[in-house]
Amino acid sequence: MANIAIFDEKYVNKYKKPITYYMDDRLKKNIDEKVIPDLKKRDKDIVLLFDGHEGVGKTYMGLQIGKYIDPSLNISRVVFNAEDFRDAILRAKQGQVVIYDEAFTGLSARSSLSGVNKILVSLMMQMRQKNLCVIIILPTFFLLDKYVALFRSKALIHIYETGGNRGYFRVYNGKRKKLLYLFGSKTYNYSPKIGKKKLYTRFKGRFYGVFALGDEEEEKAYRKKKMKALEESERNPMTTSTIKYREQRDICIHLIKKELKLSYRKMAEFLLDYGFDISYRQLRSICSKFGDIDSKQDEEDLKKKEEEEKEEEIDDSGEETNDLEGKEE
Repeated sequence: MANIAIFDEKYVNKYKKPITYYMDDRLKKNIDEKVIPDLKKRDKDIVLLFDGHEGVGKTYMGLQIGKYIDPSLNISRVVFNAEDFRDAILRAKQGQVVIYDEAFTGLSARSSLSGVNKILVSLMMQMRQKNLCVIIILPTFFLLDKYVALFRSKALIHIYETGGNRGYFRVYNGKRKKLLYLFGSKTYNYSPKIGKKKLYTRFKGRFYGVFALGDEEEEKAYRKKKMKALEESERNPMTTSTIKYREQRDICIHLIKKELKLSYRKMAEFLLDYGFDISYRQLRSICSKFGDIDSKQDEEDLKKKEEEEKEEEIDDSGEETNDLEGKEE
């Protein structure tokens, strides 16, 4: 096992030491020789898949691999729904890692992943131009569309337990991954029969459940973010149609601003005239996904708005103080 040391700036400043964990030697060698060099080539991206039953440790391993490839990885680029996944890809910088951690199971997982499948296809150009590494953590590889499972992903790392012990993995390369999907998808069998023989991979090993993104506080923040995503999804489930229409809305907003050359505030007023109530802050957030930079007018509007909000806070604070003082009298 290789001893991995990640010099995360925030962690090092706090503890005066790097984040450390162990990684299987063969797995590390493959990442060093076949993943990281590919991300330095022109118009090249990498999609890695991690799957396994709930509680076997697939998230830990996915985060460990992601942090090793990209030491700048933090929870802001670990997402739990298709919409945030799309935003993270658009916002990611050159060579960074984005992780989609599928928190759902059963039918809800299939519905959610349909949006992810579409994003991996529709944003293929952006992913390649920015040399992104995308890690998808999901309950089972067989939920993915054929195109993503067979052609968009480089490898599948299947996480499992044996004898009640967690921390085991098997790697299916491009060829074996294809055979697994074609022959195992009907029964979700990871060792399906192909003719008279079973599909087998010799590339397997162990890992240990260390949270690779930081300390206990970071892990709590990660779990809180995941729980919030679950709760929001239960209240407002995102259908494939919803994701599609929201993407189309964002593109239209971006194109309108580009063509009319309006400030965000003027654009908000323009859209309101047609019954489209959306704040200039929301417009700014949407357009930033497409690489838009604030104009001088936008910066002035933002500064003015912040000053107005600050004045309102002071006024509110004064009113509350007077009320309390009045009650004491």
